[in-house]
Amino acid sequence: MPNITIPAELLPADGRFGSGPSKVRQEAVARLADVAPQLLGTSHRRQGVRDQVRRIREGLRTFFDLPEGYEVALGNGGATLFWDIASHCLIRERSAHAVFGEFSAKFAAAVTATPFLADPVIVESAAGTHPTLAAVDDVDAYALTHCETSTGVAMPVSRPAEGLVLVDATSGAGGLPLDPAEADAYYFSPQKCFGSNGGLWLALLSPTAIARSDEVAATGRYVPAMLDLRIALDNSRLEQTYNTPSIATVFLMAEQVEWMNAQGGLAWAVKDCAAKSGHLYDWAEASDYATPFVADPAQRSNVVCTIDLDERIPAADVNAALRAHGVVDTEAYRTLGRNQLRIAVFPAIDPGDVQRLTAAIDHIAAALDGGAAGTS
Repeated sequence: MPNITIPAELLPADGRFGSGPSKVRQEAVARLADVAPQLLGTSHRRQGVRDQVRRIREGLRTFFDLPEGYEVALGNGGATLFWDIASHCLIRERSAHAVFGEFSAKFAAAVTATPFLADPVIVESAAGTHPTLAAVDDVDAYALTHCETSTGVAMPVSRPAEGLVLVDATSGAGGLPLDPAEADAYYFSPQKCFGSNGGLWLALLSPTAIARSDEVAATGRYVPAMLDLRIALDNSRLEQTYNTPSIATVFLMAEQVEWMNAQGGLAWAVKDCAAKSGHLYDWAEASDYATPFVADPAQRSNVVCTIDLDERIPAADVNAALRAHGVVDTEAYRTLGRNQLRIAVFPAIDPGDVQRLTAAIDHIAAALDGGAAGTS
């Protein structure tokens, strides 16, 4: 790779653009340091930590303006674990899945491997697009993905038919528009829009989803305690998790939720992320070496943006030059195999830093292309 120096005025003040783990606001870290002597290393079943869980649950209820009867549940293991929770507790017999990338495919594979469920219906589309699910007679749950983090495709959350709607919202929750009444289990992790660390799952559960978990349990199906949604919900109602969480993660999540609510809640976050992603897509459209990977603007994610580069501008060299200057985690998803950048614009990321990032990439591209690369 050529030795490229990026002028200081082109560098983002904060160089974290990863799609997860993502930027954690320094103000939240400072607050954690302030409370650490009273909080870290204390029992998660005592009031200090339970207060932080309460902050999360009440904050998310406000942020998403949850309908009557919806509840916020949480537990250890991340959203990946929730695929198995859904397989054991929410899918009665058979599910249908919209598959359009790495993570939606993994949920379908987890269900396929579950011995007491029928093979799922899989409706698949090529990377860079999303399919549409329609009603299937013998299906009792429909699996959607709000944002496919691997490809930068977003799909609207709407009910395909009668039956539970399970939405993997790991990178979309907190930055994409949502009518929570369109989902029964909208689940995600805190290391994306919610500016914390991984290891937790959170789920917005409808009364129908809660009733389904009771119904499935009544059949006598064996469910390991870590996967039992009823246990997780019972503990959540006590403002705690079933087993010990990372207390730092819980606190940082609570801080981020309250910060986002103070900015204006979901409406603010959606507008903020749309403006930043709009800058990235407009920049790529105007460039003579960059192109939005997702061809249909209506399917482009406003939180995880994927930008293809012309082969004369190797993405590996761009990423290496950025990383040498403290700008990190702009690499494409590892299995997609494209000459591509993947840039997160979650709420914690400053709009000015997104603008400086594109200026820095232009500078690198011009150096790699002998000064020829730029905007058209």
